[in-house]
Amino acid sequence: MTVIVLTNCPAGLRGFLTRWLLEISAGVFIGNPSARIRDVLWDEVQQYASQGRALLAHTTNNEQGFTFRTHDHNWHPVDHEGLTLIRRPNAAATPRSESPKPGWSKASKRRRFGRA
Repeated sequence: MTVIVLTNCPAGLRGFLTRWLLEISAGVFIGNPSARIRDVLWDEVQQYASQGRALLAHTTNNEQGFTFRTHDHNWHPVDHEGLTLIRRPNAAATPRSESPKPGWSKASKRRRFGRA
């Protein structure tokens, strides 16, 4: 079993994947191609994904019974004592956008003092 998930990828790539896989939801493809075809499909996905992200999960002969690959994802697979886990980015380390301004918001002032 092979699952490919595309996010923000060109429509042409989705059409290309429907030749071998079934699209069960927007950007989610499943099927059972051979290992050679799966690798060729993944190479095409990496080449044509442009600014989008892609994830490939497929069955294999290991303890978990599956493995996965990512393309331009913030979450990366990491091998931990023979198990493949996902490393998510640390939320505290990511830069935050503007901090909220101190004081009352315009909406709260209108509620408190009436519409002016």
